Amino acid sequence: MKTRITELLGIAYPIVQGGMQWVGRAELASAVSNAGGLGILTALTQPDPRALAGEIARCRTMTDKPFGVNLTILPTTTPPPYEAYLDAIIDSGVKVLETAGNNPREFIRKAKDAGLTIIHKCTALRHALSAERNGVDVVSIDGFEAAGHPGEDDVGGLVVFPLAASRLRIPVLASGGIADGRGLAAALVLGADGVNLGTRFCATREAPIHDNIKQALVGADERQTNLIFRTLHNTGRVLKNAVSDEVVSMEKRGSTFDDIRHLVAGARGRATLESGEVHGGLVWASQAIGLIEDVPTCAQLVSRMVAECRAALSSRLQAIDA
Repeated sequence: MKTRITELLGIAYPIVQGGMQWVGRAELASAVSNAGGLGILTALTQPDPRALAGEIARCRTMTDKPFGVNLTILPTTTPPPYEAYLDAIIDSGVKVLETAGNNPREFIRKAKDAGLTIIHKCTALRHALSAERNGVDVVSIDGFEAAGHPGEDDVGGLVVFPLAASRLRIPVLASGGIADGRGLAAALVLGADGVNLGTRFCATREAPIHDNIKQALVGADERQTNLIFRTLHNTGRVLKNAVSDEVVSMEKRGSTFDDIRHLVAGARGRATLESGEVHGGLVWASQAIGLIEDVPTCAQLVSRMVAECRAALSSRLQAIDA
Protein backbone atom coordinates (compact mmCIF):
# COMPACT_ATOMS: atom_id res chain seq x y z
CA MET A 1 0.00 0.00 0.00
CA LYS A 2 1.44 3.34 -1.01
CA THR A 3 0.57 6.62 0.70
CA ARG A 4 2.57 9.69 1.67
CA ILE A 5 3.22 8.00 5.03
CA THR A 6 4.68 4.82 3.59
CA GLU A 7 6.86 6.84 1.24
CA LEU A 8 8.07 9.21 3.96
CA LEU A 9 8.77 6.56 6.60
CA GLY A 10 9.99 3.77 4.32
CA ILE A 11 7.38 1.24 5.50
CA ALA A 12 5.17 -1.21 3.61
CA TYR A 13 1.81 -0.32 5.16
CA PRO A 14 0.41 2.97 6.53
CA ILE A 15 0.06 1.61 10.06
CA VAL A 16 1.94 3.21 12.96
CA GLN A 17 2.08 1.87 16.51
CA GLY A 18 1.67 4.80 18.87
CA GLY A 19 4.11 5.38 21.70
CA MET A 20 2.60 4.01 24.91
CA GLN A 21 4.05 4.36 28.40
CA TRP A 22 5.28 1.01 29.77
CA VAL A 23 4.18 -0.76 26.57
CA GLY A 24 6.40 0.76 23.88
CA ARG A 25 9.35 -1.60 24.31
CA ALA A 26 11.59 -3.41 21.85
CA GLU A 27 9.45 -6.57 21.72
CA LEU A 28 6.39 -4.73 20.44
CA ALA A 29 8.11 -2.06 18.33
CA SER A 30 10.25 -4.58 16.45
CA ALA A 31 7.26 -6.86 15.82
CA VAL A 32 5.23 -4.02 14.32
CA SER A 33 8.12 -2.92 12.14
CA ASN A 34 8.80 -6.49 11.00
CA ALA A 35 5.12 -6.74 10.05
CA GLY A 36 5.49 -3.76 7.68
CA GLY A 37 4.26 -0.95 9.92
CA LEU A 38 6.24 1.49 12.05
CA GLY A 39 6.98 0.41 15.61
CA ILE A 40 7.55 3.05 18.28
CA LEU A 41 9.61 2.80 21.46
CA THR A 42 8.56 5.07 24.33
CA ALA A 43 11.47 7.08 25.70
CA LEU A 44 10.09 7.76 29.18
CA THR A 45 9.35 4.07 29.75
CA GLN A 46 13.12 3.86 30.26
CA PRO A 47 14.47 5.22 33.56
CA ASP A 48 17.14 7.42 31.99
CA PRO A 49 18.66 8.36 28.60
CA ARG A 50 21.37 5.70 28.86
CA ALA A 51 18.74 3.00 29.32
CA LEU A 52 16.87 4.38 26.29
CA ALA A 53 20.02 4.07 24.18
CA GLY A 54 20.28 0.46 25.32
CA GLU A 55 16.65 -0.23 24.41
CA ILE A 56 17.17 1.27 20.96
CA ALA A 57 20.20 -0.97 20.47
CA ARG A 58 18.17 -3.98 21.66
CA CYS A 59 15.40 -3.16 19.20
CA ARG A 60 17.95 -3.08 16.39
CA THR A 61 18.91 -6.68 17.16
CA MET A 62 15.25 -7.63 16.63
CA THR A 63 14.49 -5.77 13.38
CA ASP A 64 16.30 -4.24 10.44
CA LYS A 65 13.22 -2.22 9.51
CA PRO A 66 12.56 1.44 10.41
CA PHE A 67 11.24 2.22 13.89
CA GLY A 68 10.80 5.40 15.88
CA VAL A 69 10.89 6.72 19.43
CA ASN A 70 8.16 8.63 21.26
CA LEU A 71 9.14 11.54 23.51
CA THR A 72 6.19 13.06 25.38
CA ILE A 73 6.97 16.49 26.80
CA LEU A 74 4.72 17.60 29.65
CA PRO A 75 4.98 20.52 32.10
CA THR A 76 5.76 19.10 35.54
CA THR A 77 7.28 20.44 38.72
CA THR A 78 10.24 18.07 38.34
CA PRO A 79 10.56 17.35 34.62
CA PRO A 80 12.73 14.49 33.38
CA PRO A 81 15.82 15.41 31.33
CA TYR A 82 13.94 15.74 28.06
CA GLU A 83 16.86 17.12 26.07
CA ALA A 84 19.14 14.32 27.26
CA TYR A 85 16.54 11.79 26.08
CA LEU A 86 16.42 13.61 22.72
CA ASP A 87 20.22 13.48 22.53
CA ALA A 88 20.11 9.72 23.14
CA ILE A 89 17.61 9.34 20.31
CA ILE A 90 19.71 11.40 17.93
CA ASP A 91 23.01 9.78 18.92
CA SER A 92 21.48 6.31 18.43
CA GLY A 93 20.70 7.11 14.80
CA VAL A 94 16.92 6.81 15.06
CA LYS A 95 15.28 8.53 12.10
CA VAL A 96 11.68 8.97 13.32
CA LEU A 97 10.66 10.92 16.42
CA GLU A 98 7.08 10.92 17.70
CA THR A 99 6.34 13.84 20.00
CA ALA A 100 3.32 14.58 22.16
CA GLY A 101 2.36 17.18 24.74
CA ASN A 102 4.33 20.39 24.39
CA ASN A 103 6.46 20.69 21.29
CA PRO A 104 9.21 23.27 21.95
CA ARG A 105 10.55 24.83 18.78
CA GLU A 106 14.14 24.33 19.92
CA PHE A 107 13.57 20.57 20.20
CA ILE A 108 12.05 20.53 16.71
CA ARG A 109 15.02 22.43 15.29
CA LYS A 110 17.50 20.11 17.00
CA ALA A 111 15.74 16.99 15.75
CA LYS A 112 15.33 18.36 12.22
CA ASP A 113 18.99 19.43 12.09
CA ALA A 114 19.85 15.82 12.94
CA GLY A 115 17.75 14.59 10.02
CA LEU A 116 14.84 13.16 11.99
CA THR A 117 11.29 12.95 10.67
CA ILE A 118 8.90 14.29 13.33
CA ILE A 119 5.40 12.93 13.94
CA HIS A 120 3.49 15.10 16.40
CA LYS A 121 0.42 13.76 18.22
CA CYS A 122 -2.35 16.25 18.95
CA THR A 123 -6.06 16.35 19.73
CA ALA A 124 -7.40 19.40 17.90
CA LEU A 125 -7.16 21.03 14.48
CA ARG A 126 -5.77 24.27 15.94
CA HIS A 127 -2.96 22.33 17.61
CA ALA A 128 -2.25 20.47 14.37
CA LEU A 129 -1.99 23.73 12.43
CA SER A 130 0.38 25.11 15.06
CA ALA A 131 2.55 21.99 14.87
CA GLU A 132 2.71 22.29 11.08
CA ARG A 133 3.82 25.92 11.39
CA ASN A 134 6.49 24.85 13.87
CA GLY A 135 7.98 22.45 11.33
CA VAL A 136 6.80 18.92 12.12
CA ASP A 137 6.59 16.50 9.19
CA VAL A 138 3.46 14.52 10.12
CA VAL A 139 0.49 15.14 12.40
CA SER A 140 -1.17 12.23 14.22
CA ILE A 141 -4.55 13.55 15.33
CA ASP A 142 -6.72 11.90 17.98
CA GLY A 143 -10.46 11.59 17.74
CA PHE A 144 -12.42 11.64 21.00
CA GLU A 145 -12.56 7.83 20.89
CA ALA A 146 -8.84 7.62 21.64
CA ALA A 147 -7.14 6.30 24.74
CA GLY A 148 -4.88 8.54 26.74
CA HIS A 149 -5.68 12.24 26.71
CA PRO A 150 -8.10 12.99 23.82
CA GLY A 151 -8.38 16.68 24.65
CA GLU A 152 -11.25 18.81 25.87
CA ASP A 153 -13.12 19.47 22.62
CA ASP A 154 -14.86 16.06 22.48
CA VAL A 155 -14.69 15.88 18.66
CA GLY A 156 -14.81 12.40 17.15
CA GLY A 157 -12.69 11.03 14.36
CA LEU A 158 -15.37 11.29 11.66
CA VAL A 159 -15.10 15.06 11.99
CA VAL A 160 -11.52 15.73 13.06
CA PHE A 161 -9.83 13.38 10.55
CA PRO A 162 -11.23 15.01 7.37
CA LEU A 163 -10.82 18.46 8.91
CA ALA A 164 -7.12 17.84 9.48
CA ALA A 165 -6.66 16.23 6.08
CA SER A 166 -8.27 19.19 4.29
CA ARG A 167 -6.50 21.93 6.24
CA LEU A 168 -2.97 20.56 6.58
CA ARG A 169 -0.40 20.31 3.81
CA ILE A 170 1.64 17.64 5.60
CA PRO A 171 0.58 13.97 5.95
CA VAL A 172 -2.03 13.07 8.58
CA LEU A 173 -2.35 9.93 10.69
CA ALA A 174 -5.82 9.12 12.04
CA SER A 175 -5.75 7.97 15.66
CA GLY A 176 -8.42 6.77 18.05
CA GLY A 177 -11.03 4.03 17.79
CA ILE A 178 -9.31 2.17 14.95
CA ALA A 179 -8.76 -1.56 15.39
CA ASP A 180 -9.24 -3.27 12.04
CA GLY A 181 -9.04 -2.89 8.27
CA ARG A 182 -12.44 -1.22 8.07
CA GLY A 183 -11.09 1.56 10.26
CA LEU A 184 -8.01 1.85 8.07
CA ALA A 185 -10.19 2.05 4.95
CA ALA A 186 -12.40 4.70 6.56
CA ALA A 187 -9.40 6.78 7.59
CA LEU A 188 -7.98 6.70 4.07
CA VAL A 189 -11.34 7.66 2.55
CA LEU A 190 -11.60 10.55 5.03
CA GLY A 191 -8.30 11.87 3.70
CA ALA A 192 -5.75 10.53 6.20
CA ASP A 193 -2.49 9.06 4.93
CA GLY A 194 -2.45 6.27 7.50
CA VAL A 195 -3.48 5.27 11.01
CA ASN A 196 -1.95 5.28 14.46
CA LEU A 197 -2.96 2.33 16.68
CA GLY A 198 -2.42 2.06 20.41
CA THR A 199 -5.01 -0.06 22.20
CA ARG A 200 -5.23 -2.62 19.39
CA PHE A 201 -1.51 -3.30 19.56
CA CYS A 202 -1.81 -3.83 23.32
CA ALA A 203 -3.89 -6.92 22.53
CA THR A 204 -1.17 -8.69 20.56
CA ARG A 205 1.10 -11.51 21.58
CA GLU A 206 4.22 -9.37 21.50
CA ALA A 207 2.85 -6.57 23.70
CA PRO A 208 4.88 -6.69 26.95
CA ILE A 209 1.88 -6.75 29.28
CA HIS A 210 0.19 -9.52 31.24
CA ASP A 211 -2.24 -11.77 29.38
CA ASN A 212 -4.97 -10.95 31.91
CA ILE A 213 -4.91 -7.36 30.68
CA LYS A 214 -5.06 -8.47 27.06
CA GLN A 215 -8.02 -10.71 27.81
CA ALA A 216 -9.74 -7.83 29.63
CA LEU A 217 -9.44 -5.78 26.43
CA VAL A 218 -10.84 -8.66 24.38
CA GLY A 219 -13.74 -9.16 26.81
CA ALA A 220 -14.74 -5.51 27.10
CA ASP A 221 -17.25 -3.77 24.86
CA GLU A 222 -17.28 -0.23 23.50
CA ARG A 223 -19.09 1.12 26.59
CA GLN A 224 -16.45 -0.05 29.05
CA THR A 225 -14.16 2.94 29.19
CA ASN A 226 -14.19 5.75 31.72
CA LEU A 227 -13.36 9.40 31.19
CA ILE A 228 -11.23 10.55 34.12
CA PHE A 229 -9.77 13.96 34.98
CA ARG A 230 -12.77 15.69 33.39
CA THR A 231 -13.10 18.06 36.34
CA LEU A 232 -9.36 18.78 36.12
CA HIS A 233 -9.63 19.73 32.42
CA ASN A 234 -7.13 17.02 31.50
CA THR A 235 -9.51 14.33 30.25
CA GLY A 236 -8.18 10.80 29.99
CA ARG A 237 -9.84 7.67 28.57
CA VAL A 238 -9.13 4.43 30.42
CA LEU A 239 -10.58 0.95 30.81
CA LYS A 240 -13.55 0.78 33.17
CA ASN A 241 -12.36 -1.00 36.32
CA ALA A 242 -12.58 -0.57 40.07
CA VAL A 243 -9.87 2.10 40.17
CA SER A 244 -11.19 4.25 37.34
CA ASP A 245 -14.73 3.93 38.73
CA GLU A 246 -13.45 5.24 42.05
CA VAL A 247 -11.64 8.14 40.37
CA VAL A 248 -14.82 9.16 38.54
CA SER A 249 -16.83 8.89 41.75
CA MET A 250 -14.33 11.00 43.69
CA GLU A 251 -14.26 13.65 40.98
CA LYS A 252 -18.05 13.89 41.13
CA ARG A 253 -17.70 14.58 44.86
CA GLY A 254 -15.31 17.46 44.15
CA SER A 255 -11.99 15.75 44.88
CA THR A 256 -8.74 17.44 43.88
CA PHE A 257 -5.85 15.78 42.07
CA ASP A 258 -4.05 15.33 45.38
CA ASP A 259 -7.04 13.34 46.62
CA ILE A 260 -6.83 10.86 43.71
CA ARG A 261 -3.07 10.89 43.16
CA HIS A 262 -2.57 7.53 44.88
CA LEU A 263 -5.08 5.88 42.53
CA VAL A 264 -3.68 7.23 39.27
CA ALA A 265 0.07 7.01 39.98
CA GLY A 266 2.09 5.80 37.01
CA ALA A 267 3.91 3.22 39.12
CA ARG A 268 0.57 1.71 40.08
CA GLY A 269 -0.51 1.51 36.45
CA ARG A 270 2.76 -0.13 35.48
CA ALA A 271 2.34 -2.73 38.24
CA THR A 272 -1.16 -3.47 36.92
CA LEU A 273 0.11 -4.13 33.39
CA GLU A 274 2.87 -6.39 34.70
CA SER A 275 0.92 -8.30 37.37
CA GLY A 276 -2.31 -8.75 35.43
CA GLU A 277 -4.41 -7.48 38.35
CA VAL A 278 -7.02 -5.82 36.14
CA HIS A 279 -8.48 -3.73 38.98
CA GLY A 280 -5.13 -2.75 40.46
CA GLY A 281 -4.59 0.55 38.64
CA LEU A 282 -5.37 2.52 35.51
CA VAL A 283 -5.34 0.69 32.17
CA TRP A 284 -5.44 3.21 29.33
CA ALA A 285 -7.76 2.05 26.54
CA SER A 286 -9.81 3.49 23.69
CA GLN A 287 -13.32 2.72 22.56
CA ALA A 288 -11.69 0.41 20.03
CA ILE A 289 -11.94 -2.27 22.71
CA GLY A 290 -15.40 -2.94 21.33
CA LEU A 291 -13.77 -4.14 18.10
CA ILE A 292 -11.07 -6.34 19.66
CA GLU A 293 -11.93 -10.03 19.58
CA ASP A 294 -8.58 -11.85 19.73
CA VAL A 295 -4.88 -11.61 20.58
CA PRO A 296 -2.98 -12.18 17.31
CA THR A 297 0.67 -11.63 16.54
CA CYS A 298 1.50 -8.21 15.14
CA ALA A 299 2.21 -9.82 11.77
CA GLN A 300 -1.22 -11.48 11.76
CA LEU A 301 -2.93 -8.25 12.78
CA VAL A 302 -1.22 -6.05 10.20
CA SER A 303 -1.71 -8.49 7.31
CA ARG A 304 -5.36 -8.97 8.29
CA MET A 305 -5.94 -5.22 8.48
CA VAL A 306 -4.45 -4.70 5.04
CA ALA A 307 -6.59 -7.47 3.54
CA GLU A 308 -9.73 -6.17 5.27
CA CYS A 309 -9.00 -2.64 4.09
CA ARG A 310 -8.62 -3.68 0.48
CA ALA A 311 -11.73 -5.84 0.63
CA ALA A 312 -13.79 -3.10 2.26
CA LEU A 313 -12.79 -0.50 -0.31
CA SER A 314 -13.41 -2.86 -3.22
CA SER A 315 -16.66 -4.45 -2.07
CA ARG A 316 -18.29 -1.17 -1.04
CA LEU A 317 -17.43 0.43 -4.36
CA GLN A 318 -18.85 -2.53 -6.26
CA ALA A 319 -22.03 -2.50 -4.16
CA ILE A 320 -22.56 1.21 -4.78
CA ASP A 321 -21.89 0.90 -8.52
CA ALA A 322 -24.28 -2.04 -8.77
